[in-house]
Amino acid sequence: MSALTDRLSTRLVGVDAARCLALLGMMATHVLDPVDASGELTRIQAVAGGRSAALFAVLAGVSLALMTGRQSPVRGRALGLRSLGLAARAVLIAAIGLLLGSLGTNIAIILTYYGMLFLIGIPFLGLRARWLWLLGVVWIVVGPLLSLGIRPLLPLRQYESPEPAQLLEPGRLLAELLVTGYYPAVPWLAYLLIGMAIGRIDLRNRIVVDMIWTGGIIISVSASWLSGRLTRLPSVAEVLLRAYPGMDIDGALIEMSHGLYGQTPIDGGWQWLLVVAPHSTTPFDLAQTIGSSMFVIGACQMIALRLPDRWRVGMAVMFGAGTMTLTLYSLHVVMMTDAVWPPETPGSYVFHVLVVLTIGALVTAWGRPGPLEWLVGRPAAWLRRLE
Repeated sequence: MSALTDRLSTRLVGVDAARCLALLGMMATHVLDPVDASGELTRIQAVAGGRSAALFAVLAGVSLALMTGRQSPVRGRALGLRSLGLAARAVLIAAIGLLLGSLGTNIAIILTYYGMLFLIGIPFLGLRARWLWLLGVVWIVVGPLLSLGIRPLLPLRQYESPEPAQLLEPGRLLAELLVTGYYPAVPWLAYLLIGMAIGRIDLRNRIVVDMIWTGGIIISVSASWLSGRLTRLPSVAEVLLRAYPGMDIDGALIEMSHGLYGQTPIDGGWQWLLVVAPHSTTPFDLAQTIGSSMFVIGACQMIALRLPDRWRVGMAVMFGAGTMTLTLYSLHVVMMTDAVWPPETPGSYVFHVLVVLTIGALVTAWGRPGPLEWLVGRPAAWLRRLE
């Protein structure tokens, strides 16, 4: 136990637990039915829909900060080498995403977008927390506005998930990854910047961590409340209801809560930017999901900091899947294919959870990285020797 405790002492166990929860949430949205027999949104979908993917992206930013100096970003030659290593990591992650996209699982694979997000985050690696907070807040507004202006000029999204065949149309692929796709990297940069800001602060300081999770609650609740008030204004509701003929605004908002597949309607008008709905990528949706992500990360880290060492080790093993989310997410996608047991039914979710938690616990106790984590980390490991 002491050897395991010593090995885990350098890890932020709460951040690993948050990654595990993000993975479980995304799996739930893939496997479980989004609505019940009466057509109402299920509680799981209401909680995880949109938020788990956003948490995944915010944690990507946290990871970038942790890999480049934590509170004090690396400078000079070291920053250049680590940037190169992260660029290689991004390309490998994107390639894995393309391969998974070719499996025909009907899942909107996040990994290719995730790789693009890593790439566009590299120029911000040298910034300290205060600048990342500022840029992140600004981009919550600027990103969706930029998307709203650019999307009418771009080809419509062609695929639910990027796949290798799209490499023959690089312009369309780039447009989907950056703007028109399910997880568009340009507005999603807000998630990355806020995540990097979180990774640049002292996540072992209890007061700081408490500020993160309490601030997250305030931001999330405020964004949802304000959006609800603004979307019910007659002038705004009139525009939104053009997409939902025969409905009142409350019915339309319920319909939107099922998800908007990455962005608002191209010809819908600026009023759509006031909406909060899963995968709508509006300023209010970004703020609401950033707030919920801050709450999960802060709450998990708060619990980890307050546990005795032995209990913290137990938490690390229980949520060990969070240390190898790339491998386990990919495994989950493969398990969703027709060729792999069990059949794709809501009841198979328990099996998916047991598989990823068991593998994560065993690998964490063994003290090894996941195989795909090892693979995408090789270029960075080689370059670190040159620093």
